[in-house]
Amino acid sequence: MKRLFPDYTYGPGPRTNCWWDETIASPDWPVLNGEQKVDVAIVGGGFTGLSAALHLANACVSVAVLEARTPGWGASGRNGGFCCLGGSKLSYSAMVRQFGEAAAHSYDQAEMDAVHLVADLLKTNAIDADVHSQGETQLAHTPRAMERLRKRAEATGTLHAPDDLPGLGFGGRFYGGYTNPVGFALNPRKYLFGLAQMTQTLGAKLFQNSAVQTIRKTQSGFDLEAASGRISAANVLICTNGYSSEDVPPWLAGRYMPVQSTVLVTRPLSDADLQAQGWTSDQMSYDTRHLLHYFRLMPDRRFLFGMRGGLRASPQAEAAIRRKALNDFRQMFPEWASVDVTHMWSGMVCLSRGLMPFVGPVTDQPGMFAGFAYHGNGVAMGTYCGRALARMVLQQETGLPEPITRVPARFPLGRWRRALMPPAYAMMGLLDL
Repeated sequence: MKRLFPDYTYGPGPRTNCWWDETIASPDWPVLNGEQKVDVAIVGGGFTGLSAALHLANACVSVAVLEARTPGWGASGRNGGFCCLGGSKLSYSAMVRQFGEAAAHSYDQAEMDAVHLVADLLKTNAIDADVHSQGETQLAHTPRAMERLRKRAEATGTLHAPDDLPGLGFGGRFYGGYTNPVGFALNPRKYLFGLAQMTQTLGAKLFQNSAVQTIRKTQSGFDLEAASGRISAANVLICTNGYSSEDVPPWLAGRYMPVQSTVLVTRPLSDADLQAQGWTSDQMSYDTRHLLHYFRLMPDRRFLFGMRGGLRASPQAEAAIRRKALNDFRQMFPEWASVDVTHMWSGMVCLSRGLMPFVGPVTDQPGMFAGFAYHGNGVAMGTYCGRALARMVLQQETGLPEPITRVPARFPLGRWRRALMPPAYAMMGLLDL
């Protein structure tokens, strides 16, 4: 496997001390051994892969999911748990200029459909994932950012003046906000393992510690080689997102950009703690920075706080970004500066050059499809794209908006494209002033 970051990124270091691991035990999937044959092999056992597997198994298709590490090890088991609109980093106006008004509207509808799909899966499969929050609230970090929120506000949402925020339980140095009613927060690991359980009940085979090393085209489909076994399948779905490899398959090379996100969780906060900071809302929230912070008070009264910004991967770099996250948390919520932060970890989200998700066939590989690049909003969009991949295999109408089906262009610089990120982050930092 040829991955962009050093081996440290794909080892236990960044994931150490992830809070979600303590909330639900990991299922014990077997390791792939020997030879097996299925209709569809899925590379990656996160939201995308398990959503695809669930929808395929529900259609009586034989499925094998190959997870490189243990269940929930990747981004799906260590993200912030925001099931919300997102998936693209293009503004609506930019999308209109690039794709047209109808396509932009169709994409917006897809984002809402993605959130509703997760809600339906939770309800239909009786998955208890600690759901809370009525939509999400964006909080302005400067007066100028608030003016932008006012200009972009839609009638379906609610604008909040600065004086409104204390009464809503949003205590902090914010200059107003806007609440979108679509979305909710959840425990991502409980959701993921709920999907896994339903998928296995329908007969799908789930394998852990079975990293796919090569995929070879055959007359009847594909052979996928792992360290201790092989799967033959008519179709293959690539669902590896920010933990992709440049050569599994080679078509992926240059089409994705992994970006680090870091999350911390505090001890449970007392009523006195909450009143001191003035934060009593369980609304999932984020600020208006380009290098955004995202945060929420969870049902157990722990506070979750996350941010973008990590650029390197090593023990020293991980320690530095954790210090940065802790410092930003204490600056934004000064009354909690002495509150114990009990858990902190990092993971990789995934960007595309066009800042859009992608779902579609892999060029020159009939029967192979890929879905990736959710730009930090994989709970909803990954689930949605997984269902779309299943529909492609079943030759059903996908309902995908045209922008998601555009094949992503490759980033410049090939294997060295990470060099693009420091100047991009520096520019975003200046815009956030």
